[in-house]
Order: sequence, then C-alpha cells, then structure tokens
Amino acid sequence: MRYKLTFVVGAAVGYVLGTRAGRERYEQLRRSARQLSANPAVRNAAESAAQTGRQVAGRAYDAVSEKVGDRMPESVTERVRSLRERGQGAEDDWGTTNT
Repeated sequence: MRYKLTFVVGAAVGYVLGTRAGRERYEQLRRSARQLSANPAVRNAAESAAQTGRQVAGRAYDAVSEKVGDRMPESVTERVRSLRERGQGAEDDWGTTNT
C-alpha cells in the first residue's frame, strides 16, 4: 500500500511539474488530492501508519538508549526529549493526531 501511494503521489507531482496543461489542470489535480485526503479510509490509514511509526521509533529509541546509556551528550538527549514532548497530542498536516 505504501509503495502504491508513493508511486501515485510521485506520478501526480511529476505530471504537474512536467505538463504544460496550465493552471486549470493543476487546480483540478489539487481538488482531487484534497478530496482524497478528506476520505475517512485514507485518513484512518494515515493515522494507523503514523501510530505504527511512532511505536517503532519508540522501540528503537529504547534499544539505542540501552546500548548507548550515559554516553549520549546531554544536548542530544534534551533535543530528543523536546521533540517527543512536542509531538504529544498534536495534529499533523494530514489532520491525524499523534496519540
């Protein structure tokens, strides 16, 4: 699914950048993209993918923390901590929540 979506997005971007169809065709593609992103099935899939990504990133963070331990510079740990806190409960550009 991810590869198909990436291909479709890439094809659409390539078409828009490579075509000489003009503003009207661009606006038509833009409306179609907005309708697609408003589709509940697409929104659920995006939210599910984001949730899975956060879970995997959390496990990776824990695994690296165990191996690296206190050898990590404080500036790096503070940056990671601030990024994790900033993303709690926020809504991303796709309208999915970071829960």
